[in-house]
Amino acid sequence: MSALPKMREQYLVDANGKKRAVILSLRQYQRLLEDLHDLAVVAERRDEQPIGLDELKRRLASDGAVQTRSALTAGDSLLRTG
Repeated sequence: MSALPKMREQYLVDANGKKRAVILSLRQYQRLLEDLHDLAVVAERRDEQPIGLDELKRRLASDGAVQTRSALTAGDSLLRTG
């Protein structure tokens, strides 16, 4: 979740000067939507049981998301440069 950027809100007011709406840039609006989504995901997962690092690595390897050291050939490297 990103930190809230400094916003320069603009307001639409009614004839009595009461704020009725906020004008945000599209970028600010999209960031707020992303933050809202992130919070919803956190709330959905609140009751999930945590897993250990070894279990996470096993799941990522079985999904093909990462290569394990044993799957690397002699010429491969975990970190590639240049």
